[in-house]
Amino acid sequence: MSEQPRRMQVLQAIVEDYVSSREPVGSKALVDRHQLGVSSATVRNDMAALEEEGLIVAPHTSSGRIPTDKGYRLFVDQISEVKPLSAAERRAVQTLLDATGDFNEMMARTVRALAQLTNQVAVLQYPHVDSSTIRHLEFVSLAPHRALVVVILSSGQVDQRAFHVEAEAPEASVAALKQLFLRYLDGLTPAQAPDGLRLALAEVPAEDRALALGFAAHLDQVFAARREDRIIMAGTANLARSTGDFPLSIGPILEALEEQVVLLRLLTEMEQDVRGLSVRIGSENSGSLAEASVIAAGYGPGAPGAGAKLGVVGPTRMDYPGTMTAVRAVARYLSRILSQQP
Repeated sequence: MSEQPRRMQVLQAIVEDYVSSREPVGSKALVDRHQLGVSSATVRNDMAALEEEGLIVAPHTSSGRIPTDKGYRLFVDQISEVKPLSAAERRAVQTLLDATGDFNEMMARTVRALAQLTNQVAVLQYPHVDSSTIRHLEFVSLAPHRALVVVILSSGQVDQRAFHVEAEAPEASVAALKQLFLRYLDGLTPAQAPDGLRLALAEVPAEDRALALGFAAHLDQVFAARREDRIIMAGTANLARSTGDFPLSIGPILEALEEQVVLLRLLTEMEQDVRGLSVRIGSENSGSLAEASVIAAGYGPGAPGAGAKLGVVGPTRMDYPGTMTAVRAVARYLSRILSQQP
């Protein structure tokens, strides 16, 4: 084997051993644990060359070596094929995501499943409103003074909101208002919805105006929520258990997760590679996430072109192959479910 492929093999062994043990890796341990087919002296020379290239570093004098951000990047770039989930993992994901419930419940289950699969913090960005349009409305009279609005978007999202009405809501009036509002809102994005609501209200008969204003106000609340970029997450405790992986402090990373603005900007900027994944490692992230790695994949009915992303945040000492597998698999599974929604 020539020097370059062997050095890549040594780097891969160092990454794998350090990820599993959290201990710096020495040449003797590499020879003992991996079938490298060369002597300890040759491995030491390879490690010296890797260190000179900035791919590994000695955290302490006379210690073993650990990968640098650059080393992790080369290791990740060499992963040409992302393996599928195991049969047991596939069944677990399928069971979680196939359970009944509305769109928001499914999203919450998705992010919990990814956190469990990866033992990292899982994050899910809701679909960008620009790619979702209003597909259907339902207005329902629940009781003499209770009504319900239901909004179905092209992304598969279903929102409903019940509210109190002062006057009774006759079924004929409710049905007529639904058709009127749908005529003006069908095909619009949540950002365009206020204009459609104004046009619809201008045509409401005087006797139904109070009822129509109630429906319009609660529709507007639904659309306003959809106009806001937001993230849900699960598994924050997984990050808290990894404090030893953050030399400075885990505090800024937890703050970034809590504030979400930095994370939202990062997810929006991340571009997918040919494997359908986005991977940012350590110093490739700016500011408070410079000690963390982020792995994400786009999802949605039109994935991979969908703007929203699903991923994980964790320390740079991460099981990259396993995490990449889980992120891509869950994103594809979620996309498949959303594409089947009415």
